[in-house]
Amino acid sequence: MQLKKVKSSLKPGWYFMQGDEACAEGAIAVGCRYYAGYPITPASEIMIRMVHRLPEVGGAFIQMEDEIASIASVIGASWAGAKALTATSGPGISLMIEAIGYATITETPCVIVDVQRAGPSTGQATRPAQGDIMQVKWGPHGDNEIIALSPWSVQEMYDLTIKAFNLAERFRVPTFILADEAVGHLRETLVVKEELEVYDRYKAPGLPPFGTEEPNGVPPMPSFGEGANLLVTGSTHDSWGFRKTADSAVQARLTERLVRKVKDFKSEIVATENHFLDDAVVGVVAYGFTARAAFRAVKTLRSQGIKAGLLRLISIWPFAEEAIAELGKQCGVIFVPEMNRGQVAGELKKYTSTPVISLPKTNGEVIEPGEIVAGIRRNMA
Repeated sequence: MQLKKVKSSLKPGWYFMQGDEACAEGAIAVGCRYYAGYPITPASEIMIRMVHRLPEVGGAFIQMEDEIASIASVIGASWAGAKALTATSGPGISLMIEAIGYATITETPCVIVDVQRAGPSTGQATRPAQGDIMQVKWGPHGDNEIIALSPWSVQEMYDLTIKAFNLAERFRVPTFILADEAVGHLRETLVVKEELEVYDRYKAPGLPPFGTEEPNGVPPMPSFGEGANLLVTGSTHDSWGFRKTADSAVQARLTERLVRKVKDFKSEIVATENHFLDDAVVGVVAYGFTARAAFRAVKTLRSQGIKAGLLRLISIWPFAEEAIAELGKQCGVIFVPEMNRGQVAGELKKYTSTPVISLPKTNGEVIEPGEIVAGIRRNMA
């Protein structure tokens, strides 16, 4: 099924809204009608907004006893036919990881918002960080592919939540909004348009729900209660869901397709944004709230005679390999400011031989533009 146009659930116009609130509104707009969650700073405002909004649109909200129950409930709601959402932070993601792996092998579309905070463990509950980048991708064991998007504004908390649901339905895969506390609690202008595009679930009664010969590798997804004899197992299974745990050919075919259905269509998923890169010789790669500081830093450097440019990662997973490779060909050095100890900087080194210099910050404070400028000038001296 192709994208269709629907009317916005909010009156078109300008709003002054918090990032977390905008995320909830984006979910409502794209058709999310189920939320299960457990309160956790700094994501609780998403839950609070959904508590009030879901009854207004005929949806359902349940506060679960913990994050494990939350993601399990979301998976069940998705198989019942609902577009389903949960939101949490790093400690909650740690608890959800096993079920996220289950959602991956059962090809369950759902959206998980991770409003990142300083860790490890309980860390600083109210302070910003970007330390969950690798966790959401590599947390579940075995080979798998997920999708993760990184908003840098209140507007993108709304827009990328809509996109996340559309990608989850299109590829039948768990999809993350990798926000951070600074964006989640930021208040600024949100523009709501009259219409938006929505991708509804592909259904084809009678066809197998876990296998397809179609090139896109994404089978149709029936719901419980529609007459299909559904078997939804986390064990290795054939195209009809029957367990085949001793069959090496089935295991190979299943895992290959789960990876290929995302990787082969990266062009539909990967999103980046270029700023001042036309003549840049110094590259800066950033994402989320840190990209706002990087944007200002690049403008400052250019005013000082240094031809710097910014590549902003809007999607984190799948990774923007081609864009990084091209940036490496153009620039003599690449700097990566981020609120962790260099998780994305390390990933960059896989795709370019150009020197990559990490500018990390993990004291629970956002990265300031001046810190990026100073870090670049210090390393170029």
